[in-house]
Amino acid sequence: MHILLTRPLEDCKELIIKFTNLGHTVSHMPVIKIEKYINKIKNYSDFKGIIFTSSNAIKFLDTESIDKKVFCFCVGTATEKKALNSGFQNVICAEGNVSNLKELIFQNFDPSSGKLLYVSGETVSNDLDKDLSINGYNIERIITYSAKPVNNLDKKFVEKLKVGMPDIVYIYSQNSALSFKKLIKNNNLSDFWINTNLMCISEKASSVLNEIKWKKIFIFSPGEEEFLLYKI
Repeated sequence: MHILLTRPLEDCKELIIKFTNLGHTVSHMPVIKIEKYINKIKNYSDFKGIIFTSSNAIKFLDTESIDKKVFCFCVGTATEKKALNSGFQNVICAEGNVSNLKELIFQNFDPSSGKLLYVSGETVSNDLDKDLSINGYNIERIITYSAKPVNNLDKKFVEKLKVGMPDIVYIYSQNSALSFKKLIKNNNLSDFWINTNLMCISEKASSVLNEIKWKKIFIFSPGEEEFLLYKI
């Protein structure tokens, strides 16, 4: 099976190795690039819990100054792994979506326990901080990175793709969907996906690409990529 991955290399290299070892052909076409966003907190001791909605949020955070014993809430397993590797000890992991993450916070962290730090990218698909504030939480959000669209594709890669279109393409955010759509339109690839299955992280992401003719569209959570191979 031919699989197209669209995340930056650092975020999908383990998946590339896994799929390749399973005997699949993997193409890599990153549609966004991650850039550090300068935003510093003066006193991390003010916070009794920390929330991460992506592994990139941790990557660009100065974790040396943070008590690693604070409650640490992560959106999914990839973020959990990054948090554990960064030294956090009291990690609670959701099942890959913000709704589950919010419920875990409700269940495990009382608003009276103290202030929460929410670490995220510049663009988010859910107003987690506002939802928590409405429910009585004292929360501060900081941005540690921004996702910028990739504007050009290598011409040789485009020609190779036209000859052998993928069976599956994975899209991980609404921003990625927007960038992917622009790239394939600019490279005259819009009409080549009729035999390709689109795997999207959310309905918001898939709605961006609905005008393209796909074989099927699936919604998935991070960690389910391998499982989805057996659904098509």
